[in-house]
Amino acid sequence: MLALRRLRGVTLRTNLYQRVGGAQFFQQLVDHFYAGVATDETLRALYPEEDLGPAARRLTLFLVQYWGGPRLYEDERGHPRLRMRHVPFAIDADQRDRWLRHMRAAVAAMDAPPDVVDELERYFSMAAASMRNRPG
Repeated sequence: MLALRRLRGVTLRTNLYQRVGGAQFFQQLVDHFYAGVATDETLRALYPEEDLGPAARRLTLFLVQYWGGPRLYEDERGHPRLRMRHVPFAIDADQRDRWLRHMRAAVAAMDAPPDVVDELERYFSMAAASMRNRPG
């Protein structure tokens, strides 16, 4: 999550949020992701709201906070408690895999440096697996 950079003999620590240029990166990533979700009948059924905008905003705020940006998600919604928040939704292996497929496509669309892609891929794989709460 943190990277070290040397600048004029000083070692600077930077988090992924800083390395990708801030919130705009995550906003675009989430936009790509939800464009895929919108066309996926199986995944779309997990989103009770007619408009995916509120879900996209929540995910953007969460990712910004998780990767080292402002803690706006927590200010608005409290502790993330991701598993608890997803319990009401039946998430099986197929839905997990669909979610991950759309997120990987979104990451690929961002044309980020390989180290950023690797960090995002590791996190999203772990997160998708942990959200599964139904057999199958």
